[in-house]
Amino acid sequence: MGETVPEKPQAAIRHGGNLGKARLMFPDAPEPWIDLSTGINPHSYPHSPIPASAFARLPEPDAAEALKRLAATHFGAPSAAHITLSPGTQMLMPLLAQIALSRGAKNGAVLSPAYAEHARTARMAGLNVTEVDNLGDLSASAYAVVVNPNNPDGRVTDRDALLSLAHSMRRKNGLLVVDEAFVEAGGTESLADAADHDALVVLRSFGKFYGMAGARLGFAIAHPDTAAALEARLGPWAVSGPALHIATEALADEEWQSSMRLQLTKEARRMNDLLKKAGLEIKGGTSLFTLVRDKRATALFGHLGQRGILVRIFDERPSDIRFGLPGSEEEWQRLEAALLSFNHASKV
Repeated sequence: MGETVPEKPQAAIRHGGNLGKARLMFPDAPEPWIDLSTGINPHSYPHSPIPASAFARLPEPDAAEALKRLAATHFGAPSAAHITLSPGTQMLMPLLAQIALSRGAKNGAVLSPAYAEHARTARMAGLNVTEVDNLGDLSASAYAVVVNPNNPDGRVTDRDALLSLAHSMRRKNGLLVVDEAFVEAGGTESLADAADHDALVVLRSFGKFYGMAGARLGFAIAHPDTAAALEARLGPWAVSGPALHIATEALADEEWQSSMRLQLTKEARRMNDLLKKAGLEIKGGTSLFTLVRDKRATALFGHLGQRGILVRIFDERPSDIRFGLPGSEEEWQRLEAALLSFNHASKV
């Protein structure tokens, strides 16, 4: 018998937030860098000091259960049994594809363009994945993914259409994953309240809205059987003590949440006005990021990089460029000067 040939690993995807690489690309750029390449809130949640015991001890199961109860109330899920805690939603993606495989799925589909890790991790798990641009085309597969609101263009998919798709998945013992990482910033209705549906899983991110991406915390909202299957795959102590401490405060702080939504809406409007002033065409977004489409996108990326400003470009869509929000008035002023100088140079 011949030797088994290992499966070729999926190629790494270029993401935002890599300042080390940016410094190599633009070694003469001024410091500090302004990182607008992610959709993370630049105004982090002001949590209380983390107790030393959160670092010194294994995370307490009671603390995790308390956060699950709070998350169920906050997200509108039926119960804490519908919640799985994870070290970021990224960790849940291949596990969900594995669950779909265990149900008999062979093919998967992602409504695209979208967050590229969904397709990559599903392929790694063993599914034959197609990226489609029409919601109706997802029903041909037994594993379907919709990012809602979508990253990078802010596209919103109708709730009733998603529920109809979930019913279609149920008929074939399939699974619909709805990634709501930007739902707090996208003005769309969550499906968390429908999590009793055994063909539906809703993903929620902590790091985006709360500006705490480094805490590595995400949530799956699903039928209790699916939630339990995910927990079994993650194993004990999946979420760190510091993350539990921060999230338990943040999810209960409704005053901060309300105030931050208003602030982000105002700042997103400022960003759109600035981009339009610079002669750029806005194609979509949420209150945490704006997508621009322009044939000069590569040149604009280089122009901003030389000025210490990192934005997000896409290898597969060279005319698209995405802007996150600056975190201070000084950063806003630097961005405005760089954009206007690019617009002026383009007209000369």
